[in-house]
Amino acid sequence: MAHRVVGNAGSAIRDDETLVTALAWFTIAGIVAYVLLTVIAQFLPPHYSPIHDAESDLAVGPYGYLMTIAFVVRGIISVALLIALDRALPARARSKIGMILFGIWGAGALLLSMFPADVVKGRHTVHGDVHLVVALVAFVCGAVGEVLLSRRMSVAPWSRASRQVVRILSYFTATTLVLFFFLTPRPRVFGLFERLFIGAALVWMLVTAAVLVTQHSRGAEAQPNAPA
Repeated sequence: MAHRVVGNAGSAIRDDETLVTALAWFTIAGIVAYVLLTVIAQFLPPHYSPIHDAESDLAVGPYGYLMTIAFVVRGIISVALLIALDRALPARARSKIGMILFGIWGAGALLLSMFPADVVKGRHTVHGDVHLVVALVAFVCGAVGEVLLSRRMSVAPWSRASRQVVRILSYFTATTLVLFFFLTPRPRVFGLFERLFIGAALVWMLVTAAVLVTQHSRGAEAQPNAPA
């Protein structure tokens, strides 16, 4: 009976390790897909400027569906990473507020896919106003969520270097958001700094997912075979 209990526990641990690793790889693949979709959309008509125009503008136009798909991808992989962290980290290494805020970041990306932005200067529509509010809320929640999650990860069962890199990247994400808000009144660089923030947020996600893959792949390999 004891062997059976130990075997069941070992099987459950291996299942968790497998799920965390799969979700982390899914996040990494999703980030690559997101970047490819936005780059392709950037080079297609109506050729919005990556320096002046918001990334959301790419969702408006004959090939806007590519950016719409990218928003959906960003939302899904954000939720996937959140689930992976929830399963991978012990309770003392999880920030509940950070997880809620990062979940809002993911949900915000999904909402952005449903409400296109206003690309005509001075024009305001209901869907455009919703898009703007959702984007602002999601950006703030994403940056603060990453910082809170990273700070609590200081007690995560990871290498010290991994924890430090994740924390530094979260601070960089928050810094780029502050710069974005500070420079928002300057339309000449609006698109550039918005992309810098989104890029920083995605890099944090990428590195965090890579750490999960590294740590939990090793953990799964280290699990002993369950006794018969």
